[in-house]
Amino acid sequence: MQTEDLDIKDLFQFDLEGGLIHFAGVRSLVVDVCAMGILRRDLIAQLGLATARTVLTRFGFNHGRRMAEAMAARFHGGRPDQCRRASAVIPMLEGMYRLGPGILAGSGLSLIDSFEAEQHIAHHGLGDTAVCWTICGFTSGYLSCALGQDVVVVEDRCAGKGDRDCHLLCRTREEWESVGTGEFRQGHPDPPAGPDRQESTGLVARSQAMRHLIDLAQRVAKVDSTVLISGESGTGKERVARLVHNASSRAPGPFIAVNCGAITETLLESELFGHVKGAFTGALQERPGLFESANGGTLLLDEVGEVSPAMQVKLLRVLQEREIRRVGESTSRPIDVRVLAATNRELAQEIAEGRFRKDLYYRLHVVELGVPPLRKRREDILPLARLLLAEAAHRLNRPVSGLSSRAADQLLRYSWPGNVRELENAMERAVALAQDGHAELDDLPEEVRQAVPVPVMTCPVKRLEDIEREYILAVLEVNGGNQARSAEQLGIGSATLYRKLKSYALAFRGARKLDQP
Repeated sequence: MQTEDLDIKDLFQFDLEGGLIHFAGVRSLVVDVCAMGILRRDLIAQLGLATARTVLTRFGFNHGRRMAEAMAARFHGGRPDQCRRASAVIPMLEGMYRLGPGILAGSGLSLIDSFEAEQHIAHHGLGDTAVCWTICGFTSGYLSCALGQDVVVVEDRCAGKGDRDCHLLCRTREEWESVGTGEFRQGHPDPPAGPDRQESTGLVARSQAMRHLIDLAQRVAKVDSTVLISGESGTGKERVARLVHNASSRAPGPFIAVNCGAITETLLESELFGHVKGAFTGALQERPGLFESANGGTLLLDEVGEVSPAMQVKLLRVLQEREIRRVGESTSRPIDVRVLAATNRELAQEIAEGRFRKDLYYRLHVVELGVPPLRKRREDILPLARLLLAEAAHRLNRPVSGLSSRAADQLLRYSWPGNVRELENAMERAVALAQDGHAELDDLPEEVRQAVPVPVMTCPVKRLEDIEREYILAVLEVNGGNQARSAEQLGIGSATLYRKLKSYALAFRGARKLDQP
């Protein structure tokens, strides 16, 4: 059978006595579009926009994959042109959209009356980005399964953000790389085949900032240049250093990390360069230093901003001459080590204040990898939290399998000043306290439970009264509806809060009609 021969009556089978429905031989459901819209609205409200997008895209992807498996034998027989046409026609027959002029002109697919765009506008108004997540996931899943290779689908026009119609671009990874479009290269999400995708690098990277960092790290890993890794404490600088090492030609060699700030100056010199017997009190035997131990591999100088001025001079000489001299020794030894340095300090400011040598800074700062703080990569918070939760559950041998929706939402409200390290501790605490297999809001640390979202500038700009309303409602939610406590935290009187809440209720009375069946 060809695409042109498809008839919806041949695909639907109704069991009038048993009440079951099958589509293309697969048991199916008839679901109201408005109900799907309300589900979408609730997912965004409970999980946040980024996670809701991931959930719905994955749902669409798995739905598309199942349809491709069901249709393979009876329909397109593996022909690429028929696979592409089927990926457009099947969801149309399911009611997701109407097809625009032409089916898959080139690698493009034009859609009219997308149910997702319609429902997103109904509940959220026009957005700033494309919103047909389930449809993109379906198309990606269907084509990836039918063609036997990853197909990435990008929605470059969407009625949900004001365009005249919706338009999908469907290309394989290789095709995207050869085209080199900015949207794909800047971190457009890959088709979510299976669980949340953790990079082979060991780093979770959903956010564009982290994807860019990983791309830069993998590129600089190919050469032996010195790399300075900067970022706040707890952001994962050592993990980035390990990524550079593992992606380099030195990967078979050792990777050694030393915290320069945790060792006194005299001990640090011996630790790095080694010493000969009798060089100082307690030097009972000859001992190589970390530079020698790291020969053929990588040495990470963590917290290099803590090194004393005298030690900075010695490090500079090692980087320039590529040789070291053990403490108490008069001869030099050549080394073959790649040096990475990490710091949570602003070294440019340290130079201006005379605490760090400019020449050493330039030696270290051949390439800088800036690790963004967790508050600036919010798309990574929940994937990271779930990964750390699973690791803690395994380590503590506790049957905790996930986060409740309230707990997940609260993680996104918090600013995480301690970054990934703080998130890791919070997940370990949640695992230790969880009682029913899921980490609940009450299992999170106090400072996380009390966090409220900080209003941020968005485009289009919101009115001040709208921002105030969102913030007040968020504080009320955090306090479980306790108006007296919310008023105290907001610094307003209980009567004032009551009047504001009453006006919000009036404002939303009309909007509640959207919930009605």
